[in-house]
Amino acid sequence: MAKWREMGLTDEEYRRIVEYLDREPNEVELGMCAVMWSEHCSYKSSKIHLKKLPTKGPAVVQGPGENAGVVDIGDGLGIAFKIESHNHPSAIEPYQGAATGVGGIIRDIFAMGARPIALLDSLRFGKLDSPRVRHLFTGVVAGIAGYGNCIGIPTVAGDVYFQESYAENPLVNAMCVGIVELSKLKKGVASGVGNPVLLVGATTGRDGIHGATFASEELSRDGEDKRPSVQVGDPFMEKLLLEACLEALEYGHIVGMQDLGAAGLTSSSSEMAARGKSGIRLYLDRVPLREEGMTPYEIMLSESQERMLLVVEKGYEDEIIKIFKKWDLNAVVVGEITAGEEIEVFFGGECVAKLPYRLLTEEAPVYDRPYQVPEIKNLQSVNPAGVDCGEALRRLLQNPNIARRDYVYEQYDHQVGVNTVVKPGYSDAAVLRIKGTKKGIAVKTDGNGRYVYFNPREGAKRAVLEAALNLAVTGARPLGLTNCLNFGNPEKPEIMGQFVEVIAGMKDACEILNIPVTGGNVSFYNETGEKAIYPTPVIGMVGLIDDLETGLIPMAFQTEGDLIYLLGEPTGELGQSEFLKEFFGDVLVPVPPVDLQEGKKIIDLLPLLKKQGLINSAHDVSDGGLAVSLCEAAFAGELGVNIDFITSLLPQEMLFSEKVGLVIVSVSPEKANEFEEIVKASGVAVTKLGRVNGNDEIEICLNGQRVIKEKLSELKALYEGGLRWALK
Repeated sequence: MAKWREMGLTDEEYRRIVEYLDREPNEVELGMCAVMWSEHCSYKSSKIHLKKLPTKGPAVVQGPGENAGVVDIGDGLGIAFKIESHNHPSAIEPYQGAATGVGGIIRDIFAMGARPIALLDSLRFGKLDSPRVRHLFTGVVAGIAGYGNCIGIPTVAGDVYFQESYAENPLVNAMCVGIVELSKLKKGVASGVGNPVLLVGATTGRDGIHGATFASEELSRDGEDKRPSVQVGDPFMEKLLLEACLEALEYGHIVGMQDLGAAGLTSSSSEMAARGKSGIRLYLDRVPLREEGMTPYEIMLSESQERMLLVVEKGYEDEIIKIFKKWDLNAVVVGEITAGEEIEVFFGGECVAKLPYRLLTEEAPVYDRPYQVPEIKNLQSVNPAGVDCGEALRRLLQNPNIARRDYVYEQYDHQVGVNTVVKPGYSDAAVLRIKGTKKGIAVKTDGNGRYVYFNPREGAKRAVLEAALNLAVTGARPLGLTNCLNFGNPEKPEIMGQFVEVIAGMKDACEILNIPVTGGNVSFYNETGEKAIYPTPVIGMVGLIDDLETGLIPMAFQTEGDLIYLLGEPTGELGQSEFLKEFFGDVLVPVPPVDLQEGKKIIDLLPLLKKQGLINSAHDVSDGGLAVSLCEAAFAGELGVNIDFITSLLPQEMLFSEKVGLVIVSVSPEKANEFEEIVKASGVAVTKLGRVNGNDEIEICLNGQRVIKEKLSELKALYEGGLRWALK
């Protein structure tokens, strides 16, 4: 096989490189082009579609194109946040794959000059009855915990789903959130002829070579040959690197800073050069190595972790080096900025590579791949009337996709840093205080691939609206989102069609909800043996609570006697709900359409209701439907509920539909009239469901008929044990 094909380049791509250079590249140059032209680095199949997403908004300080997006939260402060995938490595080495995914996203945040304050993870696996899936799940969770706990950044939120389509290809998406003084915001720019280029942090080894290429191809069933492509992380080294980089930024005279992530020294140098429109000359003999005999090819492509590239104002390099030495870290001048537009690489006194940065960045191919919009067929219908509602509730509460995730988050230190206001499991989103202010931020990831598979456009709208509602029910106003778009092989028209439709759905939702996209990640080729994952857009979102004392809304029911209301119009669709899957399997039933306008009204309304003291709690209706959401709010508050109202829907439709956009709230009886008037004036439908009681009981009556009566404590035991039982 031709060398360029082994590296992942097509014959046509190789021809383009030769034409651009007017010569054939040598091995080092070919490797550099291969990793930078990989799907993982170049976004060659997705770029033309990603440009359709709205990226500007009143709070946006930094949009796509940098290490992380940044939004303004006032008082001169910004929130930097980003989500990325580490799917392929985690399928081969679950612990290290997940751990290094966490490490990489943390470096993206402090490269912006921000101090990381929270981690989130969005995970997808096959069914837990498979020993391999249990191995992957437990290994990934341990890897996330092992890295995040050691470095001292709390893992505060996320989501986990177990569905057959992820059996061979688990998804491990990691998000990091940091806080930055906007006046000290830093970007990954290389500029200033003669300025020195420093490589700081860990030594360079052979781990992770061609990791970017590995992430840009389908997985084989036997992944042993890909183990060298998986990086090895050291969270203690990363902690030192984080503190040293922030101290260096505080000292000043840093022109630009970039993480050595995918494609290592090749990507960091070329991307910084492209942003600064400058050339860079590198001397690989100076790179601190952890293995003997490493070649220039290996050094340029190594993805060894815990390394950063810095451009420093000339004359200040010694002071910067002293800072890193104080933290027992390597800090070496490995090059300088040049007046040209080329990345020049020297080794042993010889120039071993000379490539224009444009060839590695701007000239990377962009494909408008053929696509086939998925045909949405509505061929089947189900009659749920025969399903006992009490049995359905019991089974759903112990379903691993709904049951309490304490097995996961109890392994994470979610309170280190003492910023965590609401612990995992007690709210729809994590809430963090911003020290020195009254402000708080809410953060969450969300995205249900099964809905997207059956209707990509509506499923994508759902993912955005669900994340926004998760913030709104805490009292937060959404400011921006980052996304991790996980798909199969884009060279297949049906997969590319899913992607195009997802982008269209996200665009519609972002525009109507006024939530800009600040950056993200695309992960293609999540496919093994012709079997692709569900198309899975994961949405990571950040929102602002202006005053935690008056604006924070709890999920838990608070007081016996409070009235319970439903905001939004229930429509009863069961398409792709957990209820449908549990009792009828994978039937082709329409996905409920997403009412973004209604959702926008509710998102705007909730903080207003809280500020006026009209609601005591709020919780959105999501997986499992209204009955499960009522139980979750009851469990959190250790209070029962009596529900009794009239509906034209079947009890199963009313209680287990997962129509996104519905929210349950509790209201003090004396404020009920004022609450109802304001809600109706806003144009939001409202239904009085019942009241909170002090008994150990969940009772639901519809149209005068009791359909559920269960002990709260017994249901809670099912909810808390479901995931652990599935792992046995």
